[in-house]
Amino acid sequence: MVDARIISVHVGRVAPLGPDRVPSAFIKRSVAGPVLVQRLGLVGDEQADLRVHGGLDKAVYGYAVGHYSAWRQEYPHHDALLGAGAFGENLAIDGLNEADLCVGDVHAIGSALLQVCQPRQPCFKFALRFEDNVLPRAMTRNGRSGWYYRVVAEGHLRAGDAVTLQERPNPDFPFTRLIAIVNRSPPTRDELARMRDLPGLATGLQDQARRWEMRMDDYS
Repeated sequence: MVDARIISVHVGRVAPLGPDRVPSAFIKRSVAGPVLVQRLGLVGDEQADLRVHGGLDKAVYGYAVGHYSAWRQEYPHHDALLGAGAFGENLAIDGLNEADLCVGDVHAIGSALLQVCQPRQPCFKFALRFEDNVLPRAMTRNGRSGWYYRVVAEGHLRAGDAVTLQERPNPDFPFTRLIAIVNRSPPTRDELARMRDLPGLATGLQDQARRWEMRMDDYS
């Protein structure tokens, strides 16, 4: 995480998206100056469907800005749209990607403390944004998902702030492994046992690990 920092900060308001005018805050604008991070996210950022977006374990979405060059090479017809903020992230981050993370990492950014708790699982609104059903499947396949933060301590952040690792409670549980599990690479029984109470992991994924473990017991 040497020299990892925020390139830009983005927030969005709910507005019609796509030909069916589905309510969404996917399209975001960059924000200059400090932004307050509260328990449920950045001030000024909205979510249209709180059943699947937002909440404590999806408060802030971070994305590795370095990934966009690969996306542009693979999908050149979207080149004009693919840049910081294009995937609806709140924080476009340079010098850091999924391979650098472990589940539960706590990052200091500005005066806020944020904890890495789960990967993004793209929904149909991703396809609507780009009018391309391929992109959500590609994100699931290539693992360039970005990550959701839980807010450990509220504070202000801004473009240019460093991203500094403060705590690593699970150094033996890489975030890339969690992405693989979420995308249906079968977890081991030992992994499920750990995930049930893994510090920092999203509550929904802890519950899912319990359900998977029960199914394993049923078939054993």
